[in-house]
Amino acid sequence: MAQWDRLRQLPPVYIQQLHELYDRDGLPMDVRHYLSAWIEKQEWQRAARDYDFAVVLFQVLLENLDIQHSRFVQEESFLLQHNIRRYKQNFQRYLDEPCSLATTILWFLEKEKEILGSADLAEQVKHLQVAQEAMETDSQQDLERKMAGLRNEVQCMEHSIVCLEEQQDEFDFKFQTHKMEAVVDEALKKEQIKVLQLLVNRLNECRKSILSNLNKILDWTEDLINLLVKKELVEWQRRQQKACIGAPDNVCLDQLEKWFTSVAEGLFQVREFLSKLEELVGKVSYADDPVKAQRPALQKRTDALLKELLKSAFVVETQPSMPQGKGPLVLRTNVQFSVKTRLLVKFPELNHSMKVDVSMDSYRRFNVLGTKSKNLNMAESQSGGMVADFRHLTLKEQKSGGGGKGVSDISLSVTEELHLIYFNTVFDLKGLSVELQTCSLPVVIISNSSQQQSAWASILWFNMLSQDPKDVIFFASCPAAPWPQFGEMLSWQFLFATKLGLNAAQLEMIAHRLFGRQSNYDTCKVAWSKFSKENAPETFWVWFDGILMMVKTYLADLWKEGLIMGFVTKGKEKSLLKKKKRGTFLLRFSESVIGGITFSWVETILTGVPDVKTVQPFTKEDLSQIPFHEIIRNFQLLEADNVPENPLLYLYPDTPKDQAFGKYYTDKTGVYPHPFLCHEQLVVMAVCHWSCRNTLEAMSPMSSDMAQGEGLEPVNGLCGEAAGESWLSLLSNPVKKS
Repeated sequence: MAQWDRLRQLPPVYIQQLHELYDRDGLPMDVRHYLSAWIEKQEWQRAARDYDFAVVLFQVLLENLDIQHSRFVQEESFLLQHNIRRYKQNFQRYLDEPCSLATTILWFLEKEKEILGSADLAEQVKHLQVAQEAMETDSQQDLERKMAGLRNEVQCMEHSIVCLEEQQDEFDFKFQTHKMEAVVDEALKKEQIKVLQLLVNRLNECRKSILSNLNKILDWTEDLINLLVKKELVEWQRRQQKACIGAPDNVCLDQLEKWFTSVAEGLFQVREFLSKLEELVGKVSYADDPVKAQRPALQKRTDALLKELLKSAFVVETQPSMPQGKGPLVLRTNVQFSVKTRLLVKFPELNHSMKVDVSMDSYRRFNVLGTKSKNLNMAESQSGGMVADFRHLTLKEQKSGGGGKGVSDISLSVTEELHLIYFNTVFDLKGLSVELQTCSLPVVIISNSSQQQSAWASILWFNMLSQDPKDVIFFASCPAAPWPQFGEMLSWQFLFATKLGLNAAQLEMIAHRLFGRQSNYDTCKVAWSKFSKENAPETFWVWFDGILMMVKTYLADLWKEGLIMGFVTKGKEKSLLKKKKRGTFLLRFSESVIGGITFSWVETILTGVPDVKTVQPFTKEDLSQIPFHEIIRNFQLLEADNVPENPLLYLYPDTPKDQAFGKYYTDKTGVYPHPFLCHEQLVVMAVCHWSCRNTLEAMSPMSSDMAQGEGLEPVNGLCGEAAGESWLSLLSNPVKKS
């Protein structure tokens, strides 16, 4: 398939990249489209260094444009006629430098290949993920086969024990009969003893076979426990860590419960087999009886495997969380929180019989208040699992006593101190008693809501990077985060809050903000201090979280629809808009105003040069009064003839504004239905923009939005009463251009 045809069939995100590529003047997209077959067949690399060959291609290019022009004349395509004629005139500047034209076209073709390469890579990753899911399915199927094999072996052992008992009964009957008959005939007596000896030998071989098969069952079981405890459970714990910070990972425990229960049932049956062997030995035994020699070791091994399985089977299914918190694992003193534990070995006879007690570590001393003891039961779980759901716990810090810093003298802030909540119970069934303990993931405990943002940053950092879920001194020597892992975590925040994560372009802007311009960010790392601990009041996390909360609260629908470009630098914004028709605008987040969003649009000034305009960012204070789509809908400026006009016409790249936002409009009149709400900022912003434009252009470049028109003070005396105009007044009296 031709390169151009492949490009046109790409998903929208890559079509967008193609539009951005051909926003440049070097090669118009119309020329690339209508001459695509010819362009792709030429040796542009040779033409870039061979002047005579470049001249030939240049002349053929002009001839092809003439042919296209004639075609459009016949088709009466007036606009295309005009465009092709203009493109041919523009190409005349290469008359003396045809090699330069060849180099330009070659550059565009190479950039196209890069876009195709990115799309192919994304498709490969997609297939890789499918393959990974297939691998996981294969792994689960293999585990299921081993489980079925274990169940089959246990059933065979059950049959073997029955056969052993029958053999022993036969021997015992004949032996007792022989004793009672008191046979005098020596020949007959020897014959009976010979028969009894054969029965004993057969009984001995059967016992040896059973003991050997029991060892094989325990070997099989040990392999399964290793898979469950050291692989499946560890992977689930890691998925739970990631899910706590927004990852869309599956943390359902039903399958694990099925596997754990199946293995536990098998081991309890092995214990029953061993008890049966002990009973049989009590009835019939002999010299060098293998059961007497091997049963104790088998019993010890069986109990050890069962204890290992049970201790791993007690988990925290739902991590501690407050109802109104930013996320799980951030707890506040004197505020209720909930947490749920679960026993993955499900025996209905234990329903309501295992009491779970809650306690805290001694790092800092807290009293756990509320219902601190609950029985594991199947009533509080939708899937019927054995759970203890603690819904009304609170923490209260002890003010007296020698609590101090506890186990560590390392100086950590309150939001870097990590604590574990422990849960203890006793498993007692069929003569086996095992003390079980599990604990939560580390929690951060705060005393007021102002610490919540910083505390959540700690939870994000820990669960993104820590491989040890009990490492409470993690922040004493905190590792840096590799950019790929860090960027993925940021995307999860948006995905969890709005159901739409960050795309590659948005992540690249964030990476540029953190590391500056790089050819590849994969090897870059973000330090904990850079993320959340710098002395500056506005750390990266404060900036990012401010945007996230604004989007979640006021802009979630627009974000999910992909109407907000969001994370884009001012320079990139200008380069995108300057190639677009008048009235094209985009929405981006402020780089300097915490939790701010602004819009910029392109206009054509008298000289014909495109000019990009930007308004001061809107914050949650503005959006709580007027929806953002209504601001965009009703934003107006006065043209020279005092005709009100909304300069926002097309959402980038070329979607008519009403088509993009129409379904969100409150009504069809164009007037926001709450005229009593003031929006002084919009008036001030518009006037500031027009009045301060020349001043801004004279300022030295800055990386922040402040240098681009954000955060300006009102000018021309527009403050006081004028700054207090209502939204209805603004619509009636649009801002006039200076």
